[in-house]
Amino acid sequence: NSIQITARRFNMEFIKTENGFVKHDERGKVIAEITYSPTDNPNIVVADHTFVDSSLRGQGVAGKLLNTLVEDMKQQNKKIKASCSYVVKKFSEDSSYDFINADK
Repeated sequence: NSIQITARRFNMEFIKTENGFVKHDERGKVIAEITYSPTDNPNIVVADHTFVDSSLRGQGVAGKLLNTLVEDMKQQNKKIKASCSYVVKKFSEDSSYDFINADK
């Protein structure tokens, strides 16, 4: 069982969806997800939802999701407006996100 957890911890690749990134378990159930919505400004998206299944909590998965979204938006020259509570918290606590934070 600990081997499976270790493998999960290091194999955290997300699938890009139309409006975010997702990770499914072996049965196809969503176990991690971050989503965003477009805004009236084509250069800004709203990070509106982050979800991590209880089986993955405490492994930094939400942070990996956010960093994946940040990297994707950076490549598209877009900024992120924080709406979901997790992203709001991370953006307010960590100034390294200032470059992508639409409210800065």
